[in-house]
Amino acid sequence: MVIFMFLKTVNVKKHFGEVKAVDGVSLEIEKGEFVSIMGPSGSGKTTLLTLLGTLDSLTSGDIIIDDERLSSIKDVDTFRSKNMGFIFQFHNLIGYLTALENVELPLHGLMPIDKRKAKASELLNLVGLKDRMHHIPSQLSGGERQRVAIARALVNDPLLVLADEPTGELDSNTTQKIMDLMKKINQEKNITFLVVTHDPEVAKKTGKIIILRDGKISREELVKSASIEDIMTLKNSTLGQQLLQRESGDPYLEKLGLFKERKLTREGELLLSLFEKVEKL
Repeated sequence: MVIFMFLKTVNVKKHFGEVKAVDGVSLEIEKGEFVSIMGPSGSGKTTLLTLLGTLDSLTSGDIIIDDERLSSIKDVDTFRSKNMGFIFQFHNLIGYLTALENVELPLHGLMPIDKRKAKASELLNLVGLKDRMHHIPSQLSGGERQRVAIARALVNDPLLVLADEPTGELDSNTTQKIMDLMKKINQEKNITFLVVTHDPEVAKKTGKIIILRDGKISREELVKSASIEDIMTLKNSTLGQQLLQRESGDPYLEKLGLFKERKLTREGELLLSLFEKVEKL
């Protein structure tokens, strides 16, 4: 079976003088995947997202989306407006427009007003705001505003939705609801989602996690379940690395019984065995 790679980057670089924000990123994403991009501050997450969204130019490398090389597209703005949707941390809604008007705004000049309103109404109903579509942003909660932003991102029937910290300003309960909503849309409409986040709980809601460090991909992993992802997070932590090396000078780990005289104990071996079992799943 031949798998079609919907999105592919080839040794993508973005340098700002001596700062290598993105430094040789090559990745492949299938159509309909729900992917999160994580990494410490300054790792290149948002820069990579802006490059994928054609909002900035590459220093070198190439990006291929739906079998089209971005370097060969003459009208990038038209390509972006037809194929991409964007969700930002700060919803970026226009304050004096209603939810309905905010969602239909990208369609101005593309279809008659009655069709615009019908499309926007349909999407606001999809995100659970049927009864709030005539409210302006100040009359909506933070979660409701982000739902409007999601509806707006979908109004052009995009192939790809790029979300930059979409839950960064939301509480944990609302974050879960927003992620569940995006996952539902991803599955029902087969739209590819890329979500930049610093929150491991958000990343665990996606199907694949890409970790960036110093502008490079440090690792990629499929999310089997939230619990398994917790074990993988532990494996890649400072504690996990000490367990893998079977040696530690941390006196507190000795007090916990994981090490004795710097060497791994039986209890430590049991914890280490979890990593090996997870790898075989």
